[in-house]
Amino acid sequence: MGYTGRAEWRKHYAEGKGFRQLGDAERALLAAHTPVPEEGGRVLEVGCGTGELTAYLASLGYQVDAVDFAESALARAQQEHADTEGVRWLCLDIERDDPRELHGDGYDLVVMRLVYPFLRDRSRMLHSLAERLSPAGALVVITPTAEHTPAERRDIALDEDEIKTLVAGWQRAERFDADELAVLVLRGPCHSNTTEGEKRRL
Repeated sequence: MGYTGRAEWRKHYAEGKGFRQLGDAERALLAAHTPVPEEGGRVLEVGCGTGELTAYLASLGYQVDAVDFAESALARAQQEHADTEGVRWLCLDIERDDPRELHGDGYDLVVMRLVYPFLRDRSRMLHSLAERLSPAGALVVITPTAEHTPAERRDIALDEDEIKTLVAGWQRAERFDADELAVLVLRGPCHSNTTEGEKRRL
């Protein structure tokens, strides 16, 4: 399976399709390990889809910049979560578009849920997002694992070597399980080196 571009995702969401629903275990882990700072916090969600996680993060008290490159996803998100306050819905390809719309003072939390395996250049993107974290901030990657994913859907998941590469170089990396998803909570400067092996095969 090759790179899935904007056109495919626009069609996906325009046809009423979605992604795996946010589970209670994921909610509990996010609330426990990435609570909103006392003075308030700002989160960047990369690949927000139809906004289920966005709405949950907002309910915790975060101000949320919710980013997706599929206009059809954002249209549904804004309709389905019209009463959710504290959210900026941004149509942006995080890998290719000008990031000037993102918050200039950084984020207390960056979340990628079911997105990381689809990135074209994983290491470059990880470093770019890490640079947007506040000093005490966390980057959370929620991903299917190859162990629990059918072979024909391998492209949506990470194997153990890919997870080791992802967490390498962070000052603190914690891994939790949420209904056969790996929840990776990464903190501190990311010092790992970019390698060709971290790029997604096209």
